[in-house]
Amino acid sequence: MNNLEKEHISVDVKNLDLTIIIVNYKSCKLVTDCIESVYRETSRHSFEIVVVDNDSGDNCREVLSVSFPEVKWLQMGYNSGFARANNAAIRIARGKNVLLLNSDTIVLNRALDKVLDLFEKDSQAVACGVQLLNTDGSHQISGAHFVKGGFNFLLPLPYLGRFIRYWGYKLKTRVPSITSVQEKVSVDWIVGAFLMARSEVVDKAGLLDEDFFMYAEEIEWCSRLRKQGDMYLYGEPQVIHLGGATSGDYYDTTENENGKNLWNKKGRQVMLSMMVRIRKQYGVFWFLIMLGIFIVEIPIFAVGVLIEKIFKRKVTFSWKNLSNYIENLGCVFNHFTRIINNKPYFYKTG
Repeated sequence: MNNLEKEHISVDVKNLDLTIIIVNYKSCKLVTDCIESVYRETSRHSFEIVVVDNDSGDNCREVLSVSFPEVKWLQMGYNSGFARANNAAIRIARGKNVLLLNSDTIVLNRALDKVLDLFEKDSQAVACGVQLLNTDGSHQISGAHFVKGGFNFLLPLPYLGRFIRYWGYKLKTRVPSITSVQEKVSVDWIVGAFLMARSEVVDKAGLLDEDFFMYAEEIEWCSRLRKQGDMYLYGEPQVIHLGGATSGDYYDTTENENGKNLWNKKGRQVMLSMMVRIRKQYGVFWFLIMLGIFIVEIPIFAVGVLIEKIFKRKVTFSWKNLSNYIENLGCVFNHFTRIINNKPYFYKTG
């Protein structure tokens, strides 16, 4: 058990229904739009909003102090990532529930009022999420079931991922990701864009693991929350999630590159964070198995690119993609001993 699992929230009285935590990194317009939607669509439950700034270096604090003077502001002083920033706010939260809410979200149709009503009725539930939507109203992955060893992390692999997905459908295995929520569905983890948990449960399960900079931290956190009780996604409350709007700025990725590919700068952080999460959640054995499969992908990747270049006019992947994939995998090997030993370390790729 790490130190965060033992840490308790140092607040004596929880006198609000909800503490909403929004992490800002150079996304003032998104933060402002998000907060505006919260106030516009929430009337029946008491709440506070805490904005945690990851050293954006902009005038967001001044903007918010004029438009929303009651919003609390926490300045981290450095780019602390997702886990550390949210933890800073959880430590001072006065809500009976805490909500991790991405800055690139818009609350729709009284969603917070609705989800709090449902959450109160499900007294055995420890955490919940809602139906996330794309801007066109289509459904977005909102949560998922765990797969032993984290094998669903293999799906982004260029060629082995396709093979695994094909046989998964062929054998009619359960799809772990939940995209469309009809009414209510039980899940093992909830997408961190909208993740609500009871403060008393967080006090037992611990805060987010601060070894993570970005990605996979909410999955690991949910694995500990899930041990305390049920987790649900609710279908009626809906929230628009732009997806990647803030991380895209940090990683300098375009809209088309913003998916979880494993060969750009963002993919390096995704790969490292997921490997750290697998080690923490499933142990050394599964970490080594996953790492071995990622190594096996290298010659398959090379053969696949060669075949495509010979027989196809339009190639899916390039030698540059392969080179960057190997470089990103090398980043994991640079931290191999640390990951194996599971000692506290801030896994930020830069």
